Amino acid sequence: MTERIHTPAHRHHRHHWRRDIVELAALFCAVAVADGIANLVAHGPKGPVLLVASAVALLVTAAFHTWWARRHSHAPPPLSTAPSDTAPGSVRAGAESASQTATGATTSLWRMRTTVRDEPGSLAAVCTALAHHGVDILTLQTHPLPEGGTVDEFLLRSPQQVAAADLSRAIAGAGGHSTWIERADAHDLVDTPTRVLGLATRTALDAAELPLALRQLLGRCTIHSIPATTLSGRPNAAAHAPVEGVLESTVMRLRDPSGGAITVERPYLPFTPTEFARARALVELDTRLGPRVPRSQDVLTLPEGNEITVRRADGSDLADARAMHDRCSERTLGLRYHGPVVDADRYLGHLLSPRFGRTLAATTASGKLVALGHLLWDGDETEVALLIEDDWQRRGIGSELLRRLIAMAVETGCDSVYAVTQAANTGMVAAMRGLGLPLDYQIEEGTLVITARLDAAPVVSRVPYELPRAQRPQNHSR
Repeated sequence: MTERIHTPAHRHHRHHWRRDIVELAALFCAVAVADGIANLVAHGPKGPVLLVASAVALLVTAAFHTWWARRHSHAPPPLSTAPSDTAPGSVRAGAESASQTATGATTSLWRMRTTVRDEPGSLAAVCTALAHHGVDILTLQTHPLPEGGTVDEFLLRSPQQVAAADLSRAIAGAGGHSTWIERADAHDLVDTPTRVLGLATRTALDAAELPLALRQLLGRCTIHSIPATTLSGRPNAAAHAPVEGVLESTVMRLRDPSGGAITVERPYLPFTPTEFARARALVELDTRLGPRVPRSQDVLTLPEGNEITVRRADGSDLADARAMHDRCSERTLGLRYHGPVVDADRYLGHLLSPRFGRTLAATTASGKLVALGHLLWDGDETEVALLIEDDWQRRGIGSELLRRLIAMAVETGCDSVYAVTQAANTGMVAAMRGLGLPLDYQIEEGTLVITARLDAAPVVSRVPYELPRAQRPQNHSR
């Protein structure tokens, strides 16, 4: 901090009196010199020569001054000195951070949340603690708490050698508590308003995006959609939620616009009122827009010449899906639903609802539904499932649907997908192996669970059969 010295008023008056005497003496000296030069020029034998020489000397001096000023105006500016209230250590740390940021090779991105007291200087103490570790604050959000205090959310760029434990200790020493920190990536560099608007746009285009948008908006959390009725048709007591929603520390309950409730759980950090308000705004947007599903479709030609159309399905396809169930054999239905065949129709309302995932339908040229592919949100995990009518099996339809479902899962940021089937279902096993992705196999209670890791390798994007160039499908939605 700069120390200020207060000088008595009489000392300032004495200083001004001395300066006036010096200026007056200088003025008298200048007049005397000017008078002497005038007498020398007017009465001296070489007065005109001396006058010309003086003019030339003035011109040379002016030219030299102009050249010197231009030379130094193009020189790089000198390094600014540190303010008196900044410690030398923090200046060195800031310089090192700037150098590392420029190279981009020795830094790490972090997302961090901490709670501080709601009083002046608390946030400054946290920022100062981060600066001493050479940490650059890229974005900052504040979430006021009703009981007092503030939750500050940071996106940080730190030197590679700074660990999460070092940051946590620094924040604790600056007065922060309930600190949570995790690695971030380049996708987190988007500012919050832009990210929220993008999520709102995706939700407006597709009702199935609401659970995914809530997950991306709130960070790592588990989202469950609870239907209004059970499979037996009885009211579901757990699906009750008021219109305004309920916020209980690490759990929020929101009324589902399509019926039932949406619960969001996050065990590591309580939700703030600001996050609750953002989640409610997304749900309200979904309510106002009503049911909606993208209506794009692709027409594919099978090797025998038949054409099928692949499109998104929703509740309006319920009657056609039940008719396909009637045409399927008990073995096909048993391999798909893993239970009594008579209960197969009860699952269709849940499967075709965009709230629980995405469904693809394959229809013939006459409009008959012959296959369904499901991508289902299961908390933190994602399930894929296929049902192909018996007469249309072994024609590549299942592989095509599965490939598109996997592409959707990658697009939504899923790390893996799993399929529940039986070892006897060789068609499903072959379709999963045909993806070209790393697979894990596990037997659970007599069923086979195949998990495909989507972050380990790129998805193989190819049609399971070669189409003539003139007959290849055109996707008007992409």
